[in-house]
Formats: sequence, structure tokens, C-alpha cells
Amino acid sequence: MSAQAAERYPGVLRFTFGDNPALADELLALVLAGKKTATCCASAQAEAEGWMMQPGDLSIARDSTGVERCLIETVEATRRRFNEVDAAFAFEEGEDDRTLESWRREHRKYFERNGGWAEDMMLYCERFRVIEVLS
Repeated sequence: MSAQAAERYPGVLRFTFGDNPALADELLALVLAGKKTATCCASAQAEAEGWMMQPGDLSIARDSTGVERCLIETVEATRRRFNEVDAAFAFEEGEDDRTLESWRREHRKYFERNGGWAEDMMLYCERFRVIEVLS
């Protein structure tokens, strides 16, 4: 991100999607292409890391090398259990074939890699929109 952009967005949360470099870049590409407009994580992780966004909050998504690529605005933030995620949210996450079945399969793998999975685990679910592409 340029120095000018850094000055325009001081204190804004910076983050990387996913849990590994390849996934980070894949998910970011979906965001930049307009296919991914939602994301989720385990509520316990979001609380522990201090990034429970609220509608209107801004954040900056980075690529796997730390380059700040886009400014996003949270448009909706909810908590729901894994088994309560619906097909519309799965589609908006933009991954795989965008079905609820593939969402459940791939997110189960993700959560199992990152501390555990349960059918009724609480998730923090966010819908967002890209405000500005930074680089």
C-alpha cells in the first residue's frame, strides 16, 4: 500500500484470508473478482484476536506476502452455528462450486486444521463489500 493510502486508513484492521499463503491468495482473488463477498471464522478466534467487525467498519485485506490489496467495509456481522449457515451465505463466500455442500465440506476441513470442528460450533459470519482496490 502506498504511504498516502496508509495515511488515509490509520488504525484500520489489516488481515489475510485463510490459513496458508496459497489459500490467502486464492480467496483474495475471489474478493477482487467480486465473487467473494462474505467470510466466516470461529467466534472464539475472532474474539481472541479482537476482530469482531460491525457494519460500517473498514478493514484491509492483504495478499500472502503482506501487500495490502483492498479496503473492505463490513455490511453485516452475525453469529450463527456451523449447521445454521445457509445456501445464500455459502454462495456469497464464493468458494468451490458455491454450494452449501461444498461450503460445509471445505469449512469443516479448515476448522479441523485450526483448532477443531463441531456441527454446532459458533461462527462469526461477515458480509462485506470492496470499497477500494489499493494495489
